[in-house]
Amino acid sequence: MRKAAAVPLSLFGVGLAGLAYASIVERNAFRLRRFDVPVLEPGQRPVRILHLSDLHLTPGRRMLIDWVRSLGALHPDLVVNTGDSIAHPDAITPLMHALEPLLSRPGLFVYGSNDMYEPKPKNPLRYLWRTSKADYGQKIPTLPWEELGAAMAAEGWLDMNNTTARVKVGDLDVAVGGIHDSHINRDRYDLIAGPAPAEADLRLGVMHSPEPRNMTRFAADGYQLLLAGHTHGGQLCVPFYGALVTNCGIDRARVKGMSRHDSAYLHVSAGLGTSPYAPARFACYPEASLLTLVPRRRGDASIHEVR
Repeated sequence: MRKAAAVPLSLFGVGLAGLAYASIVERNAFRLRRFDVPVLEPGQRPVRILHLSDLHLTPGRRMLIDWVRSLGALHPDLVVNTGDSIAHPDAITPLMHALEPLLSRPGLFVYGSNDMYEPKPKNPLRYLWRTSKADYGQKIPTLPWEELGAAMAAEGWLDMNNTTARVKVGDLDVAVGGIHDSHINRDRYDLIAGPAPAEADLRLGVMHSPEPRNMTRFAADGYQLLLAGHTHGGQLCVPFYGALVTNCGIDRARVKGMSRHDSAYLHVSAGLGTSPYAPARFACYPEASLLTLVPRRRGDASIHEVR
């Protein structure tokens, strides 16, 4: 009887250890991923894009704030923030402190649902059988999203929610199209629809949630590189299997990292944070990505992750 009782206790101990690892260790083990993306014309000089997403920042995340500040040493040519930056009404000042070393660089941003609606306690296991899309029944935002956008725009970063722009990135003339978050039905692709400027050196599409219907339209309009976040890379993954869910329409194989969507390259960031009510990651480290755009070589369109 004693041996039989010891088995559940041992399993309980393993579970507690796994939870402690996921919530204390891996959640704070931030990583920078690096990819070479062959999207430029031959002879063009490489440029570097720093892709940030899903910080879900609350004022007390000192380790996350300090790590983001350290990214200023990369001196990227462009910073792209694909949303869900805050998770608390008082998080804008800490966020701008975290971004301060990067604000002298050209930047773009779109919003995610959690920039507008404060997270609420919920059972995180629900994500195993349904997405969180139905969780946003509120019509009035509860987070200061307008102040968030104004703070970034005041530093020169471009608000790309349902709009287009041209921006100088290194030696490149970049045409950008961006949409608001499809997860809360604020995306309005029709407002930016149409062929992207063919004369631009690079055509960049930016969104929060990587919904295939929008990515297909971006690719059809000639956008060459698409950036998104939202998925958290699955957040709680199974070693040697990967993500269990994506929380949107994209397939599990493309839940994070570089891939292709039709004619476009796609990068989905696993993001840097979590909801404060689901503060754990397992087999899915929090990340930012540095994408080095390089010239295409004849017969070689492969994507390389730089270790």
